[in-house]
Amino acid sequence: MPEVQRAAQALWDFHCVYDTLVPSDVIIGLGSYDTRVASRCAELFQRGLAPHIIFTGASGNWTQALFPDSEAKSFQAQAIANGVPKKAIVVEPHAKNIGENIQFSAKLVPSAQRVILVTKPQTQRRCAATAQKQWPAVQSLVTAPKTTFEDQPLAHHDMRALICEMVGDLERIRRYPALGFQAEVNIPPHVSRAFDALINAGFVDHLQT
Repeated sequence: MPEVQRAAQALWDFHCVYDTLVPSDVIIGLGSYDTRVASRCAELFQRGLAPHIIFTGASGNWTQALFPDSEAKSFQAQAIANGVPKKAIVVEPHAKNIGENIQFSAKLVPSAQRVILVTKPQTQRRCAATAQKQWPAVQSLVTAPKTTFEDQPLAHHDMRALICEMVGDLERIRRYPALGFQAEVNIPPHVSRAFDALINAGFVDHLQT
């Protein structure tokens, strides 16, 4: 389905941010089903971009059957396996959404001035908008594992799940500013058209009801 592929690529390109990174006070890894985020945090730590990592995330709908513990604890284990000392990691195992990821992490480092937020590639735009609203006192730099759209699906989160996730996140980017959860984001017309096309094609599993 080339139309679906083109529309999905348009959403992927919009969701990806990849800020230019500079030394910061802390690296914050947002928990999810994708442990490549933890590996990316480890890479940034080993490059000396921050002296500590916070992993934040409870056990959610997509991960309660995937990990033996919280997302944060599972990410900690992945980072340690990638060479990060345990003493350099703080675990925040209670956050259940991106807003709480930001809010709870902010309480752990109240004096931070610049942070690096690491999330899935397709969640970067929403993460940035949430940080702008929920933690405006800091400079937030957003990044992710540098995977391509084609390489992003996993055995437990296939291409259909990925596309539905991107559609759902764009819906939230549209709706959440009015609820006070995120900053306003300008959505280009071609992205809105791609969003509508994917909904019409049935990629609606992650839409809110």
